[in-house]
Amino acid sequence: MATALKNLNEYSNERFTDISEKKFGIVVAEWHTEITDALSNGAIETLLKHGAQKENIYRNTVPGSFELTLGAQFLAQQEEIDAVICIGVVIKGDTKHDDYINHAVAQGLTTVSLKYNKPVSFGLVTTNNLEQALDRAGGKHGNKGVEAAAAVIHMLSF
Repeated sequence: MATALKNLNEYSNERFTDISEKKFGIVVAEWHTEITDALSNGAIETLLKHGAQKENIYRNTVPGSFELTLGAQFLAQQEEIDAVICIGVVIKGDTKHDDYINHAVAQGLTTVSLKYNKPVSFGLVTTNNLEQALDRAGGKHGNKGVEAAAAVIHMLSF
């Protein structure tokens, strides 16, 4: 696994722009809230750490990871929103549902980003089991929410 080679909390901020006036939408899947809340908190803390104003961060929830794409589009279409962070988790189960959801979300978020010409980050944890998901939600591999927030800040600096 790629995450095993790098901690999700490690990133370079040397090219980050001033985000104090930027507005961020965060879409969080409600499925596995113990994980998605930790990921969302990591994203928000990262935005605040780099100068975002709390009142400029808008957190919304959707039922599950599949709905992240439409939630992202609802936010991205708002002119005042500068970037969208999507947070979810898909854990492999007994069926192939994870393959379909992961592909649909990746494709959908890419489409939203290109359609609205705004950074839309993929803060989706995709794992084989609950333990791996917890490891990426503040556990031994860091927090995917931190990585997702750093990604949009980096893209706003482009």
